Amino acid sequence: MTFRMSAGAAVLAAAVGLTGVVVPAPPAHAQGLLEALFKSPAQRKREKLARERARQAAAQPTKKAKPVRISGPSYRTYKPDRYVSVAFDKIADPVVTGAIGDIALSPLGIDPFAEGFPALDELDVKALPEAAEAVVAHYSEQPAYLWVAGTAVTDRARAMIAVLEAADAVGLSAQHYRVEVPADSFDVTRGTDRQRQLMAFEMRLSTAVANYILDATRGRIDPNRISGYHDFKRKTPDLAARLAAISKADDPAEALLAQNPQGAHFEALIAELQRLKQLDEVDRIEISPKIMLRPGQSDPELANVIAAIAKKGSDALKVDHALVLASYAGKPEYDSEIADLVKGFQKEAGLKPDGVVGPATRRALVGISNADKIEKVRLAMERARWLPGVLAARRVFINQPAYSATYYNAGKPELSMRVVVGKKSNQTYFFDDVIETVEFNPYWGVPQSIIINEMLPKLRRDPSYLDRLGYEVTARGKRVSSRNVNWSAVGRGSGIGVRQPPSNANALGELKILFPNSHAIYMHDTPSKSLFERDTRAFSHGCIRLHDPRGMAAKVLGTTVEEIGKHIAPGRNKPVPVPGEIPVHVSYFTAWPDASGTIEYYGDVYGRDAYLRKAIDATAKARAS
Repeated sequence: MTFRMSAGAAVLAAAVGLTGVVVPAPPAHAQGLLEALFKSPAQRKREKLARERARQAAAQPTKKAKPVRISGPSYRTYKPDRYVSVAFDKIADPVVTGAIGDIALSPLGIDPFAEGFPALDELDVKALPEAAEAVVAHYSEQPAYLWVAGTAVTDRARAMIAVLEAADAVGLSAQHYRVEVPADSFDVTRGTDRQRQLMAFEMRLSTAVANYILDATRGRIDPNRISGYHDFKRKTPDLAARLAAISKADDPAEALLAQNPQGAHFEALIAELQRLKQLDEVDRIEISPKIMLRPGQSDPELANVIAAIAKKGSDALKVDHALVLASYAGKPEYDSEIADLVKGFQKEAGLKPDGVVGPATRRALVGISNADKIEKVRLAMERARWLPGVLAARRVFINQPAYSATYYNAGKPELSMRVVVGKKSNQTYFFDDVIETVEFNPYWGVPQSIIINEMLPKLRRDPSYLDRLGYEVTARGKRVSSRNVNWSAVGRGSGIGVRQPPSNANALGELKILFPNSHAIYMHDTPSKSLFERDTRAFSHGCIRLHDPRGMAAKVLGTTVEEIGKHIAPGRNKPVPVPGEIPVHVSYFTAWPDASGTIEYYGDVYGRDAYLRKAIDATAKARAS
C-alpha cells in the first residue's frame, strides 16, 4: 500500500516525529501546478515558511534511541500472609441479645455456650485474616457449640483433630493446626470453669479448621508474590459456610479432607509421599554434575558412570554388555564399546541414545535422593492447590519440567506429546486458561520483546532485513516498508509492529492453538522439528511448541487429523472456534504422575523449586512468630 502526501506535509511529519517512514512526494511540476490553481498567495507563503522550518529541523542530527531491552518478570523475596488475632469481642453476648438456644441446655437449664462465653474476653487466638473473619461471622450468626456437648468434647471434634494432626500426609504442616484437647476428667464442682475451658477449645478448633480449609483449598503460598511468572487469581472460599457444612456432615473428617484437591493426580501424590517416608535411603553413586563426556574423550568420572550403569541398568542390558562390564578396570578412556553400553542405558531411560554423558544422562544414572523426592512431592502438592480443586474431565495439561502436553478426555489421557518450552531467559508462565481457537496457516505477530531485544540491532545495521525475509511492518497501525523506518529512533512504545505472514517458513508452522492471555502464550507448530529429539527442550521465547500439532488440534476440535489437513492445505489463514470449554493448564511440576499413576521426577528447568521452598519457609516462620 502506498501513502501520498504533499512534500511539505511529508517533511513536516518526519520533523515532528509522526512517522518513522520516508514517503514519496508528488512530482515537483505537479505540486507547483496545484498550488498555482488552488492556493492563495497567503496560503503559499505560510506553507513555504512551514517547509523552511521543517528543513531546518530535519537538518538537526537525528537523536538515536538509547539501547533498550525488554526483560521478563523477576523473582521476589516472598512476603507471607500474617496471622491476626480473632476479634472475639465482635461476637455478641447470647445472653444480652437473647440468642440462647434451647436444644443444648444443661440439666440446670443453663445454656452451655452462654455460660462459657465470658472466656472469650481473655482468649487470644491467632488465625489467617480470612479465617479470623469466618469464625466471628459464624458464631455471630449461630452462637452455639459445634464441637462440644454438655461438658464433653464430641467424637466429631476428635475426628477433626485427627485430620489436623495428619496434615503432613497431604503436604501441609500439622503444627499449624495444633489444638490441645481438654482432659475428659474435671472437677464437677467447678462447672463454670469447665465451660470456659470448653469455650476456649471450641474457638481454637474452629479457627484451626478454618485455617486448614483455607490452606487445603488454595495453598499456603500466593504464587503471584513469588514472581510475575505465576498468574493465578487466588481462591476465596466461603469459610463460614464451609465450617458450618463440615460440622453438620455425616462424616466431618471426610468432609474436611475433601477440602484438599480431589482426583487421581492428588491421590497419587499422597500415596507416593507415604511410600517415600517408609523407605530407607539407599547408597548412591555420585557423578560430577559438570560432566560432559563424549566417545573418544578421557575422564576419570567414567568409572562412576560404569558403576552406576552396573547398579541401575536392567538385567538384559547387563547380559548384552557382560564382557565390557566384566573387563572394565577403571580406565578413563571412553572407547566405542563403552559408548555402546551407555547408549543402551540411555535407550532404556527414554533418552536420546547418542552416547554423550551430559546432565540428563547423569540424572538418570544418579537419580535423586529420597529426601529430594519427598521435597518435590510436597512442592507438587502445594502447586496442585493453585489449580482447580477438581480438574475438568476434558482438559489439556502442559507440564513444563516434563516437556510434555497431554490431552485428557473423560478424565483419561488420550494423547501425550513432547513440547518445547521457553528458555530460562524467556520462561513460560504458570497459569490456567481456556482454549478458544485453532488458527490454521497463522500469522506470527512478533512480540515487542523479540523486536526490541533481537531484531532491532540487526535492523539498525540493515533496515531492509525484514523486507527480504517477507515480514510485514506497520508504523502506528499503517503498513510500511522495513527499509523506510528509521530504526535508530525506534524504542519501547514506538508503535512499530512486525508480523510474519503464513508460509512454510513461518515460525508458528501450520497452526496455533489459542487461549488468549496477557502473556501472549499459546501452543503451536514449528519448522524446527529437530529440537524435539533433545532431552532438555527449553528453547522457545515462552510459547509451547507441539511435536504433534495436528493431533492436538484434532482433539480440541473434536475431529480427525485428516480433517485438520484439509484446513491447512489451501495455505490461507483460517481461524476455527473450539466447541465447548476446554481448560488448559500451563503448569510447572517437578513431580507428577504419569498415565499409569506412577510419580515421575523432573529437572527444575527454571529453578522455581528453590523459590517455592523459600516461600514455604518464610510462611512457617511468620506463623511461628
